[in-house]
Amino acid sequence: MTLPIERARSRKPVTWLTLVGVLLLPAVIGGILVAALYNPTERLESMSTAIVNNDEPVTIDGQTVPLGRQLTAGLVEGSDDQPSNLDWTISNPDDARAGLDDGTYDAIITIPENFSAAATSTSQSENPVQATISVETAPDSLIVDDAITAQVTQAAASLMGEQLSIVYLENVFLGFTTLGDQLGDAADGATELAEGAAAAADGAKALPGGARQVADGAGSLGDGAAEIGGGAAQLAGGASSLGSGATALQSGLSTIAAKTRDAAAGATALAEGVDAGAAALASDGIVPADLTGVAARTEDTAKVAADAIGGVAQGLSGLSAQCAAAGGATAFCAQLAALADGADGASQAATGTHTLAGYTDDGLSQFAAQAPQQLSSQLSTIAGNVRTLAGGLGQLADGVGQSASGAGALATGASQLSGGATGIAEGANALASGAYQLSSGAGELADGADQLADGVSQLADGTGELADGLHTAVEAIPSYTDDEATDLASVLADPVAAEGVGSSIFGASAVPLLATLALWFGGLASFVALQAVPRHALSSRRPSVLLAARSLAPAAGIGALQGLLVAGVVQLAASYDLGTWMLFAGLSVVAGVAFAAVNQALVAVFGGAGRWISALVGVLAVATGVVSTVPGVLSSVAGLMPTTPAYTALLAALTPAEGVIPGVVGMLVWGGLAFVATIIAVVRRRTTSPRSVLVTAPA
Repeated sequence: MTLPIERARSRKPVTWLTLVGVLLLPAVIGGILVAALYNPTERLESMSTAIVNNDEPVTIDGQTVPLGRQLTAGLVEGSDDQPSNLDWTISNPDDARAGLDDGTYDAIITIPENFSAAATSTSQSENPVQATISVETAPDSLIVDDAITAQVTQAAASLMGEQLSIVYLENVFLGFTTLGDQLGDAADGATELAEGAAAAADGAKALPGGARQVADGAGSLGDGAAEIGGGAAQLAGGASSLGSGATALQSGLSTIAAKTRDAAAGATALAEGVDAGAAALASDGIVPADLTGVAARTEDTAKVAADAIGGVAQGLSGLSAQCAAAGGATAFCAQLAALADGADGASQAATGTHTLAGYTDDGLSQFAAQAPQQLSSQLSTIAGNVRTLAGGLGQLADGVGQSASGAGALATGASQLSGGATGIAEGANALASGAYQLSSGAGELADGADQLADGVSQLADGTGELADGLHTAVEAIPSYTDDEATDLASVLADPVAAEGVGSSIFGASAVPLLATLALWFGGLASFVALQAVPRHALSSRRPSVLLAARSLAPAAGIGALQGLLVAGVVQLAASYDLGTWMLFAGLSVVAGVAFAAVNQALVAVFGGAGRWISALVGVLAVATGVVSTVPGVLSSVAGLMPTTPAYTALLAALTPAEGVIPGVVGMLVWGGLAFVATIIAVVRRRTTSPRSVLVTAPA
C-alpha cells in the first residue's frame, strides 16, 4: 500500500513498510545500546578472568598469613555489596597466558610472590614495601573491559588494604594506651628521681665542707706521721745501741759465771780442808802449820771472789736501771732486777766471807792458845759456813749464766726492735707522704664537690621538669579500649566515604545520552527515506510554508512515535517510577519532533551533505557525552549542537540536575530555526533561471 509521501532520491512511492522501518530504527538503536551498555556490572559473569596466585605466605608470631590466598578467595566469592562478579578461574602462569592468547580469558590477575611479605611489612620491617598486584587484559579486549577489570581488582585490593590498615592502626592505638601506661610509670619514676636528686643535692652541698675537714685532718696526720717517723728512727738507733751493750753484757756475764764457779769450787775445797784440819786438831790437839796457810789463802781467795761478785752486782744494777728505758720486755727487766738483787746479796756474802777468812786467819793465830776442842768446834762451824758460801757461789754462777742468756735474748730483741723501728720510721714517712697527698686530693675533692653540688642541683631541677613533662605527656596521650581502638582504626583506615556513587560504569547520564543518540539518528533516518523539499515546489501554487510543513509532518509524526518507543525501551531496562517516565517520554516526543525538523533543514539546505553533517553531529554527541576530558574546542562545538538541549532536558528528567525548561526551550528554538531554514530552502527551490527551464524542456 502506497502513501502520498515523496521518497527521497527516488520517485517510487513511500509504503507503510518504509515508515515502520524508519519508526522502529531509533527504538532498535536505543534498545541495542541500552541493553548492551546500561549497568554492565550486573552481567560481569560474561567476562572470564584468570587468577594466578604466586604468593608465598609469611609467618607472624607463629601464625601463617596467606594474604594472596585470602585475596584470591575474596575475588572469587565476591561480596555482600556486589553479589554479581566476574567469572573467575584460579590458574597457573602457563595456562593463564595460553587462555589470554586464545580468548579463553579476558584478563589475568597476577599476585606476586612477595605479596604477603610486602602487605605485612608495615609492622614487620623498618622499610615497608607497598604490596602490588598486576592486571593484564587481552590485546583485543573491548573498550570498557580494562576499566571493569581494573575497577573490580582495585576494589578488592582497596578492601584488603583497608583491612590491613585497620589491624595496623588498631595495634597503634592500643600501643598508645600501653605507651601512656609506661610513660605514667616513667613519670612516677622521674618524680621519685627528682626527689632523690633534691636530697642528693642537699647532701652534695655538705660534701665540700667534709672534704675540707678531711684535707685539714690529712695534713695534721702527715705532720704526726713525720714526727712518728723521726721518733721511730731514734728508737731504732737506741735499740741498736742496746743490742750492742746487751751483747757485751752477755760476754762479761759468761766470764763472771765461770769465775764464780771457780770460786765455788775453791770454797768447797776450803771447807773440806777446814773440816780435815778440825778433825786433825781434834785428834791431835795441835794446830798444824798448814792450817794457818790455808786460812791465809782462804782470806785471799775470798777477797778476790768478793771483788768479782761486787763488780757483777754493780753491772747488773746498771743494766736493770737501763732495761726499761732501752725498751726491754717487762718480764725480762723484772728478771734482770731480781738477778741484780741476787748478785748484790752474793756480793755482800762474798764480803762477809772475806771478813770471815780474815777472822779465821787471826783466829788460827789465837787458836794455838785455845783449847783444841773449842778450836775444832769453831773450825767445823767455819767449814759449814764455807760450804754454805760454796753453795751460794754455785747459785750465783747459775744466776749469772741465766743473766748472760737473758742478755743474749735482750741483744736479739734489741736488734729486732731496731729493725721494726726502722720499718715504723719508713712506714711513718710513707704515711706522712700519703697524708699530704690525701690532703691535696681532699682539697681538690672539695672543689669538685662544689661543682658536684651545683650539678646535682641542676639534675634535681631537670628531673623535676622531666617528671612534669612526662605527666603532661601522659595526659596528652590518648587511651583506648579494644572496641574503641577497633572503631577508630576502621574510620581512619577509610576516613572518607563517598555516598551516592554507584557501581555503573556509565552512570546516570548513560540513558539520556543513548536516548538522545537514538532519536537523533532516527530523525536522520526519516530524511534518508523521505523527501525534505517537495519535488513539485516549483510548479505548486501553495505557499512555501505549507510545502515545508507538508514535508515535515510525516517526519515529525514519526519522530514523536520514535520518542515514545525509545521511552518504552528505556522503561523496560531501567524501571523508572511513573511520573519520571512520563516526563521522560514527553521530552523524548519533543526531541523526536525537533530532531526531525533539524534533519529536514540540513537535507533541504545542504542536500546529501546535510546527512553527512547530521551523522557528524551524532558522533560529536557521543564523543562529548562519554567523558568530561574532551578537548575544549569539541566541548564548545558540542554546546552549540541541537542534541545538547535534548540531552540536558532528558538528564534533568532522570536525575536531580536542573535543565528541563531550558532544554525544552532549546529544542523548540532549534526546531523553529530549522523549520525557517527549510522554508527558505523551499523558497529557493521555487525560483529558477531561463537556462534551467530550457535545459529541462528543450525546444
